[in-house]
This record gives sequence, C-alpha cells and structure tokens, in this order.
Amino acid sequence: MRPFYARELAQYPTGSRRLRYLLMAVLASLVVNFEGEISPVVPLLLDDLDMSLSTYGLIGALAVAVGGVSAAIGGRLADRHGRVLLLVPALVLAAVCTFATVLVRTPGEFLLLRCLLLFIEGAATTTTAGLVRDFSPRLGRATAYGFWTWGPIGANFLAAGIAGVTLPLFTSWRSQLIIMGSIALASCVVVMAFIADLSPRLRARVITSESDMALPDVDPADLRHARGLMAYPVFWAHLLGITLWLVWYWTLNIFGATLLVQAFRMTASEAAVVMAVIWGCTMVALVAAGRLSDRLQARRPVILAGAVGGIAGMAYFVGLVDGGRASLAHLIGVGVLLGIGTGVTFGPWMALFSEDVEDLRPDLQATAWGAFGLAVRTMIVGVLIAAPVVAAGGPGWSRWLLIALLCNVLFVPGIFLLGGRRRPA
Repeated sequence: MRPFYARELAQYPTGSRRLRYLLMAVLASLVVNFEGEISPVVPLLLDDLDMSLSTYGLIGALAVAVGGVSAAIGGRLADRHGRVLLLVPALVLAAVCTFATVLVRTPGEFLLLRCLLLFIEGAATTTTAGLVRDFSPRLGRATAYGFWTWGPIGANFLAAGIAGVTLPLFTSWRSQLIIMGSIALASCVVVMAFIADLSPRLRARVITSESDMALPDVDPADLRHARGLMAYPVFWAHLLGITLWLVWYWTLNIFGATLLVQAFRMTASEAAVVMAVIWGCTMVALVAAGRLSDRLQARRPVILAGAVGGIAGMAYFVGLVDGGRASLAHLIGVGVLLGIGTGVTFGPWMALFSEDVEDLRPDLQATAWGAFGLAVRTMIVGVLIAAPVVAAGGPGWSRWLLIALLCNVLFVPGIFLLGGRRRPA
C-alpha cells in the first residue's frame, strides 16, 4: 500500500495540471538544495568551530562522497518505485537535519550531520530531475530544466541574499540555519500536498509535445533486455564533459564567499552580495537560454556560446584575483558576466542530456541523473580536498582558479560529441 502523498497518474496531465506538477518539482529542487547551502557563512563557521579551511574541505569531501553514493542508489530506486515515494520523506528529514546543525559545537558533530544531510540530499535531487523530465515534453524541456536549475542556483542566490540582509542583524551563522530550516519545512508541506508521479508506463514514453497523448503506452518490461546506458559513448561524453565544466561552478559554490573575503579583504556580508548577483544572473540566463534553445530546437549551439562566453569571463576574474584589488561595483559587474555564462550553458545541456538518455532508454531517466549525481559529487570531493591545498600553496586562489578554467576549456571540444541538432530546426 502506497503512502497518501505518493499519488500516481494513469493519464498524462496537460495544460495547467502539468505545469502545476512541474512547479512542484522545481520547488522541491529548490528546497532540497537550500537546506544544505552554507557557503555564505563558512568564514563565520570556521572561526566559531575553530576549524581550518583544509579541515572543512575534508569534512565536505566525505559528506559529498556519501551524497554521491546516495544519488546513484536513489536514481535506481526512483525508476523502480516512483519519484515521490522517496522525495517527500527526504525533504522533511533534510529540514530536520538543518535545524539539528544549529546544535553542533565541534568539527566531529558537524561532520556527522553533514554526512546525514547530504545522503538525504543526494537521493532527493535525483528524483526531482526525473520529475522535471516526466512533466516536460521536449518542445519545452530546456526551459523546464532552466527552472529546475533554479533549485541549486536559486538556493545559492537565496542563501547569499538572506545572509547579505540578515547577517549584519544576527551576526551568527546559526541564525542562517534556523531561517533555512523554517523556509524548507513550510515548503515541504506545499510539495507534499500537490506533487504526483507518472505511472511506469507513462514514464517509459517519449513525449515531444502534449499532442503526443494519443500515442500508445510503452510497457517498461519491453525495455528490460535493451542495453544499459553505460554501453553508449554519448552517455559517457555527457558525464565527463559536464563534470569538467562544473569544477568552476562548484569552486564558487563552495568557496566563493571565502575566496572573496581572502582575496579582496571584503566583509562576509559584502561577499554574500557579490555571490547573490552571480546566482541571480545565472537564474535569469537559465530561463532565457532555455527558451531560446526550445525555440530553435537546437541545444549544442547555445551550449557552445555559453561555454565560450563563460571562459572569457573566468579569465578576466582570474586576473582580478591575481591582482588582489577590485571594488565592490567592479566585482558585481564581473559577477554578472560569470552568471550569464553559467546559465546559458547549463540549462540547454540538461535538456540535451535528458533527451539523449531518452533516445537510449526512456525508462532510466532517474538512473541517468543518479549517475550524473555520482560523477559530479566525485568531482566535488576532489575540489573540496584539492582547492584549499592549492590555494594555501600560493599565490592565493589564482592558481586553483586557473585549473578550474582549464577544465572549462576542455569541456568545449566535448560538446561536439553530444547528440541533438547541430543547427536550428
């Protein structure tokens, strides 16, 4: 017997009903990412717990590794048993862990709660990515994933924005966790009330537009003897390429505020404002690029334009870090460029990854996103361990940022190995 919240749809929803379910998937993505976002308060956290940046990196690496295993397991379970069955309990438990983090007094306690939180977050994020694919036909999928990415990006923006406004009032990093937990718990209630799953037969269909509803259902049992995703080179090209590209993004996500404080001698609240600008511009660019990609029905040209533009912005930012001097307004301007480059690349890539997987095995969407989660979290472990060591070795953060920039450069030739159209339809 399925729990009351695990509603299953036997008919594909259309119109406003489909958009409502899609909105709930986006909200769930935002909530689960927001619950673990502590980057704006890392400088305060390190001082309060008497913890070095290297120790924080090791703790984060172990927690992220746990989350990577969880993402892979959660994706497989979500394809087998449904997304919502796993998602709702994960959202609630993550909110509880966020509140519990307020009580930590030692690095060991912090490690325990971060591992638990990221184990829950890994599985939950995978299910939300599968839900977005389920409720977004291909003609609008890049826009849908642009909104879904408001989860991880929007969590950064929301956390940085709230910290920029409230840290001068409350001064303590614990205040931010109380705010996060309260917002997350209230959002969980909304998601639980309105979320739903597609039936396994509907999840195994490829939907180009809502007019495809007249097509016959696909029995998932018919696909059991097809080759697994790992047998296809395009699947590996996606995972390797985006993992390299995300090195820069996760460097800013994890160490952005700390980097700005150390490199430019900014206050924690000023650094939070700069990071909020970066993530805010990323969110706008995600939707704008998604709409353009959907209109053209060509993902790769948009991805390539975003990647090249982003590399130019990164190179300029590295030069500023190397110099060690820049005004707040100057950094905000550079942040706008970095945010746009990130958004233009990532939204269309997510749509293309989803569609390429769909062409191979439409019944294994969550499994594919679980593999993505495992690959990216493996990379994050490397960033958490290596970045503080390289930065400490000098000169400052510029050497590590150059490594992250090189990873983005390597992503560019990999774009030509992906599927999809090369030119607008």
